[in-house]
Amino acid sequence: MKLDGTLIAGLSDVGQRVRDLEDLGYDGAVSVDTSHDPFLPLLLAAEHSRRLELITGVAIAFARNPMSTAYVANDIQAHSQGRLRLGLGSQVRPHIERRFSMPWSHPAPRMREYITAMRAIWRSWATGEKLDFRGDFYQHTLMTPFFNPGANPHGPPPVFLGALGERMAEVAGEVADGIMVHPMATERFIRECTVPALTRGLARAGRSRDGFEICLTPFIVSGADEEAISGSRTVVRQQIAFYGSTPAYRSVLDLHGCGELQGELNLLSKQGRWTEMGELISDDMLAVFAVEAPLDVIAAAVRERVGDIADRLSFYLAWEDDRDRWRGVIEALRQGTRAEAVSRV
Repeated sequence: MKLDGTLIAGLSDVGQRVRDLEDLGYDGAVSVDTSHDPFLPLLLAAEHSRRLELITGVAIAFARNPMSTAYVANDIQAHSQGRLRLGLGSQVRPHIERRFSMPWSHPAPRMREYITAMRAIWRSWATGEKLDFRGDFYQHTLMTPFFNPGANPHGPPPVFLGALGERMAEVAGEVADGIMVHPMATERFIRECTVPALTRGLARAGRSRDGFEICLTPFIVSGADEEAISGSRTVVRQQIAFYGSTPAYRSVLDLHGCGELQGELNLLSKQGRWTEMGELISDDMLAVFAVEAPLDVIAAAVRERVGDIADRLSFYLAWEDDRDRWRGVIEALRQGTRAEAVSRV
């Protein structure tokens, strides 16, 4: 099992951050597409790290086009000597239309075509064949030598697809090299919805599970003592409530019989009542959505819940200030069972 740490830092701090991640024993560094561009930190991370895999977790695909993403990913893949893991996600409609002013329609088919188009672009660069991609959403039919960077000596980067719903998980199985399961997905949702959908996608494309990575970001409640654990509970409740307020994520709440909570959380979010939202997440819900255990045994608790599913894990919360103890957590997780849930596909 591989473990990834977050690369949330100002650009001037990226060098020290990736050195810390390597020192702590992480395998990868995840750059998110929230309040900063996700690609710029990875360019710096490539220069200041020796072995870390560099991951966008995730870059918002529909805020860009396949050609622009193909270029930036190709450059980082070359500069990092093959360490890029290109994670893409769709985001939700209000952000695409109102924040990015980009078109939104049929997210799963559009994402399938987006990744297919990007691969066609990379193939054109690598082989010199004429670029002639014609889809329902994207058309790329012009590539002259002046704009062709040529074959990447490290090949194209693996593409990971962020997914929560079953249709996007199927797309991941069809055209991606891995899936980044949304943190809102519970263990039950992953087992009953995500993995079967992924399996259908793999089968539809005539692919096996070999080499395909399932990446999870479980909510974790932990700490060195009860005070720290209590504070962790508050933070995780608020994060679950934030995601739960999004209509697109209601399917998870519905599975656990609390779908009606989504509307209440959504109303509170529009009123900016963030603290009250977290208070609506009951102890029972917290136990379903998060893994809770003291730091000394949190690795075993995580392995017990998702150790047979995950090929890699990343964390919303990490206790890196206690460096020696957190190194032990990382090593204990790495020794966990590799994913077997769909290994026989």
